Amino acid sequence: MVMKLVQNASSAPLLDVRRLSLGFGDSQADLLKGVRYSVDEGETLCIVGESGCGKSVSSLAIMGLLPKGAANITEADISFLGEPYDLNDTAALRRHRGADIAMIFQEPMSSLNPAFKIGDQIAEAVTAHNDVSNAKARERAIEMLVRVGIPSPKARMNEYPHQLSGGMRQRVMIAMALANDPKLLIADEPTTALDVTIQSQILDLIRALQAETGMGTIMITHDLGVVAEIADKVAVMYAGTIVESGSAEAIFNDPQHPYTIGLMSSMPKLSGPRERLSTVPGTVPTVQTMPAGCRFSTRCPFAQDICNDTPPQQDFGAGHEVLCHFAPLDLRLERSA
Repeated sequence: MVMKLVQNASSAPLLDVRRLSLGFGDSQADLLKGVRYSVDEGETLCIVGESGCGKSVSSLAIMGLLPKGAANITEADISFLGEPYDLNDTAALRRHRGADIAMIFQEPMSSLNPAFKIGDQIAEAVTAHNDVSNAKARERAIEMLVRVGIPSPKARMNEYPHQLSGGMRQRVMIAMALANDPKLLIADEPTTALDVTIQSQILDLIRALQAETGMGTIMITHDLGVVAEIADKVAVMYAGTIVESGSAEAIFNDPQHPYTIGLMSSMPKLSGPRERLSTVPGTVPTVQTMPAGCRFSTRCPFAQDICNDTPPQQDFGAGHEVLCHFAPLDLRLERSA
């Protein structure tokens, strides 16, 4: 019987990323710079932003899955379960990965091995972290397929990934990720390329399993509709930095960073007159074209000379933090309307 964990308000976060910076190759600029966020037991943190902003890279770094020699971690102040979490300790990362911290990857067809049966792949995840027989591991695999709502689980055990639909493959990925009852689940756009009905089923499944086990969840997505539905906290990432973070209520009802405001303005409205969608002009800069100071300055409608300096981290209370020289922006936005 799995008991739901209750987070003690005075205890440390489940995962606390206080500062994470890294680059690739010989580049002098950090792709990720000072990334910071935390997630508690039973809590859902959504990391949002455009493609190319570093959302997946930050999670792959936490999992220890970035290619050795290509990624240069320049600073990493991280704790997991209140203990230091060393991204350079390969053995420790291997012990945590798949056991305490699990990840659902973005594309299940390329994440599952096409040459092995579904049952064997889930069972391998079990035996990699537990001293159990192959028979016991297969029993656990069947149990997990039942848990994620796959019909005829014994028959599915002997099927290959190409024999399953996209929604079924994503459920298998979830079964594999949760086979060892991890304390933290990282879901990298788990509903991408799925139709809206299957998307809803996958989100409902993750929520139900989270409520059952008390695990913390980090959801990486660019779909603000998904964020509004499931998030407890939101971290807005732009060009490798967290520009705004806080409760979902604060981010949706009182966004303060120009980038966050731009994202929220781009959401289509379900009521009222039909209007042209707002857009954030320009594109995410590359490492080679990264501006000094505020990384959003080249696209920001409020940018001034001071934006060439590193912006301060402003605290709006209750965990709502904004990386901007000009926050709060309420009056400025009203005057520019």
